[in-house]
Order: sequence, then structure tokens, then C-alpha cells
Amino acid sequence: MDPSLIITAAIILIPLIVGYTIYASLIRKKNMVLEALSGIDVQFQKRTDLVPNMLKAAKKYMEHEKELLSEIVELRSSANVSYDKSDPQQVGKHIDAENMLKSKLDALKITVENYPDLKSDATMLDAMDSMENVENNLSAARRFYNSAVGDLNNAVEIFPSSFFANWLNIRQMPFFEAEESARKSVDASDYL
Repeated sequence: MDPSLIITAAIILIPLIVGYTIYASLIRKKNMVLEALSGIDVQFQKRTDLVPNMLKAAKKYMEHEKELLSEIVELRSSANVSYDKSDPQQVGKHIDAENMLKSKLDALKITVENYPDLKSDATMLDAMDSMENVENNLSAARRFYNSAVGDLNNAVEIFPSSFFANWLNIRQMPFFEAEESARKSVDASDYL
């Protein structure tokens, strides 16, 4: 076989193989982020489905907490809106809406502590246990998502995959981050 033919074939095939490998890697990373985001959405949906049960149980005991209950219902509706999972801005807005709902649900949990009858209500106990389970699953799903986003964002920023990412219109995605209130130190004396 002619050596120049081998060299020509290598010059053509090596860049094609490298290009395809980078392309395939970017697509895998993008799809991993979408899969992780879908996993989070499944847990959000479970949480959203649990909220009415918690509110029904709480409503009969907490008539004067109507404002908090109304806010939770409103946030549940706004967090349950569909969005474009490939648009980083819409993903960020969805993450913010879910964080606001979590904040209000945490306030509800604290409020429930002030109602001994409600704390011992079987429906409320079941809903709170289920909610805690969903929150634990959400925490794991967020870690998986953030890991996938880190991999994707690195690939989008680092050359030569950044060239392909730009060509394919694959953009960086936002990380799930704790709200400012969750970053503050907890003062145990506030609860004693």
C-alpha cells in the first residue's frame, strides 16, 4: 500500500474521529443534564402532589395562618408551570420558584410545631414524613444535577469542545444553589 495514501487517510480520519468524539461527549453531557433536571422535576412533582394533603390537614387547625397557606398554594401553581429545559434562563427561574416554595413549606413545618393537635394528626404526620422523604430525594437529585452541570459547563468552556458547543448551540446551565436564607448560621437560641 502506498505510504502517501496511508498518511492522507490518517490526516482525514484522525480529525474526524476526534471531532466526532468531542461531539458525542457534548451530546452525552447535555443529555445527562436534561436527565438530571428531569429527575429533579419528578421529585418536585411528588412534592407538589403532597402539598394539598398537607394544606388540607393544616387548614382545619390554622385558620389564622391563611396567608401562609395561600402563598403556598400560589407558589405551588407557579412552580408547576412547564418550561424549556434547554434554556438556562427558564431553568434558573424554575429553580428560583421551587426554592421559594421550599422556603414557604419550611415555614409551614415550623408553624405546625406550634399546633400540638396538628402535629399528632395522622394525615399531617404522613404528609410530613412523605415530604421529608421527597426533600431527601430532591437533595440527592440536586447533587446529581450539579455534577452533570459541572461536566457540561466545563466542556462548553474548554477548547476544543467549546468550538463544537458554540456550533451546536449548547450553552452553560445554572447550578442549583442554596437560597441566601439557607446559607445563614442557625442560632439555636431562636428555637429554645
